[in-house]
Amino acid sequence: MLSHEQVWAAIDALAARHSLSASGLAKRAGLDSTAFNKSKRSSADGRPRWPSTESLAKIMDATGSTLDDLVAVLRRGQQRTAVRGFTPSAVPLLGFAQAGNGGFFDDAGFPVGQGWDVVDLPAAAPEGAYALKVQGDSMLPLYRDGDVLIVQPGATTRRGDRVVVRTVEGEVLAKVLARRTARTVELHSLNPEHPNRSFAVSEVEWVARILWASQ
Repeated sequence: MLSHEQVWAAIDALAARHSLSASGLAKRAGLDSTAFNKSKRSSADGRPRWPSTESLAKIMDATGSTLDDLVAVLRRGQQRTAVRGFTPSAVPLLGFAQAGNGGFFDDAGFPVGQGWDVVDLPAAAPEGAYALKVQGDSMLPLYRDGDVLIVQPGATTRRGDRVVVRTVEGEVLAKVLARRTARTVELHSLNPEHPNRSFAVSEVEWVARILWASQ
């Protein structure tokens, strides 16, 4: 039986295959640009919202995909079955240096486009999660060069959370969220040899929470 998460993951996969964000896919399909946003996948009372058959037909037409293509993507999601109490999961992997380039994230910080590697995790990651490989010593002593950070875009962040921040200028930082107001985002450095940073909200493209690190 198909789950709500698998159907939406298949839509995201089709979008990524064509180097589109969820918003870009919706627009190409002639739908409202917010139709496939993460916030639209559940109702205000928390009930899951499913894409209509009309929306699926428009997606396939816009991407030149067939029903068999869509079913194949759905089956790949179903094949991630539980083993010994957890579900193996493969997530997109990118180096920090690459993450500063355009084309790898949508406006909300979710992974899109091509050029990603893949890393296998021992447990299922939340929908939309991805991995960033640490490069250099700016995150010592907590994270070392070569460590892999599992990042969840769209997650609620609180003071003291370890986060990845991408600025409008394309700078990508891993810091501790010190304070976030309607006007500013203040970040503390993981490495005492690197300065703390403060940005106006308008200078920040997105903030994503670091879930855990593979060391």
